[in-house]
Amino acid sequence: MKKTNNETFRDSIGTINAEGKRSWVFPKKPSGKYYKYRSLVSYFLLAFLLSAPFVKINGNQFLLFNVLERKFNIFSFPFWPQDFHLLVISMIVGVVFVILFTVIFGRIFCGWICPQTIFLEMVFRKIEYWIDGDRGKQIRLDKQPWNAEKIRKRLLKWFIFFVISFLIANVFLAYLIGGDTLITYITGNPLDNSKTLISLTIFTAVFYFVFAWFREQVCIIACPYGRLQGVLLDNKTINVAYDYKRGEREEGRSKFKKNEDRKALGKGDCIDCKQCVVVCPTGIDIRNGTQLECVNCTACIDECDHIMESVGLPKGLIRYASEDAIAKKKPFEFSARIKGYSSVLLILVGVLIGMLFLRNDVEATILRLPGQLYQQKENNIISNVYTYKVINKTTKDILDVSYKLVSHKGVIKLVSNHNFTIPKQGLAEGTLFIELPSAALKSDKDQLKIEVYSGNRLIETTTTNFLGPRSYK
Repeated sequence: MKKTNNETFRDSIGTINAEGKRSWVFPKKPSGKYYKYRSLVSYFLLAFLLSAPFVKINGNQFLLFNVLERKFNIFSFPFWPQDFHLLVISMIVGVVFVILFTVIFGRIFCGWICPQTIFLEMVFRKIEYWIDGDRGKQIRLDKQPWNAEKIRKRLLKWFIFFVISFLIANVFLAYLIGGDTLITYITGNPLDNSKTLISLTIFTAVFYFVFAWFREQVCIIACPYGRLQGVLLDNKTINVAYDYKRGEREEGRSKFKKNEDRKALGKGDCIDCKQCVVVCPTGIDIRNGTQLECVNCTACIDECDHIMESVGLPKGLIRYASEDAIAKKKPFEFSARIKGYSSVLLILVGVLIGMLFLRNDVEATILRLPGQLYQQKENNIISNVYTYKVINKTTKDILDVSYKLVSHKGVIKLVSNHNFTIPKQGLAEGTLFIELPSAALKSDKDQLKIEVYSGNRLIETTTTNFLGPRSYK
């Protein structure tokens, strides 16, 4: 970044004025190549975000984050509390990927993929442009007294914002409790599910507050990722950057004059039109260099390219570039840090894929009943009592489930005296007895190997301990 004697812009964020009050941002409506690309990406992601909790693959919701019941679906793969280690590894993979992505491309995630930016810029701001008009009209409307026009526009805008916030809250709730459950609640009597109704009201209020008032301050003040980028970026990171070498030259910026040879006069290509400032959704001047508030939305690139084209100067004064590319004309290269993060990410992805393939669809646990000792029966038979739990992670019922003891000669007796069924995405639990002849015991605490069958099909293998008399060591 170009060194400057005036660094006062870093003393405060762009949305706070000199008196410490909120400085409302009225960005100019963006247009251009990058905005079109970003709109296409946003529409795709909006469709994905709104449909993901209602899409099912093999009977599993595509994305589910049911914290209360501890059920999670990631890309239709179900994760139970017993799979918590897999969920942790998945989260670590996501964090490392975001770190690697940030080291290479800066805060591009915020401008192109973040749901906050997508909803604010591609939904709420577009509605605002439709009702209030572009930047100039919005400023005039904000300053004018509360007449009939202002009241009408404000009420219409606030009502539409509330409706959209309510819809977003419903979708958000579907991620937490499940799409089918949400539809059941919607089609039923709302008073029958008062807790859900209260949650929905709170979510609606939060989303309305964020998108109608707090807005870009989420990215500047609340989002931890904005702070994280400060320790991840370096001179090799590709950001939305102003080419100060070309824009300033020896004589600095100056207004455009027709038929003037700016290069011969030592003037920079920046004509100081400030269009990159008025189009910025966080209210910063990109010419000051990389700043906390910049979300890499590319609005300034499109606007600057349009100005450069209109005055007959080359495009790219503001572009995706690293500090080294601008200051030293160095091309992008894979640094040792990028290689290190890439290696860690590949290892973690490999471990996660391997563990997913090794994961069983059925998980059985057989534990001795706490506080119960063994029982001695006739014919030197030793009996232990157990509780069992069998989890079915699939979307189909598992029928005719039984146990078979394979490590010792003995029998397993279910209290129910018959085989059982494990419901889909549920569990079966109960009590059983294991009886072994005393001659089969090798110690006072033997480990047993037990197989779980559905009909004649082996579905799981588990182990448990068997307690016997010390004299049978």
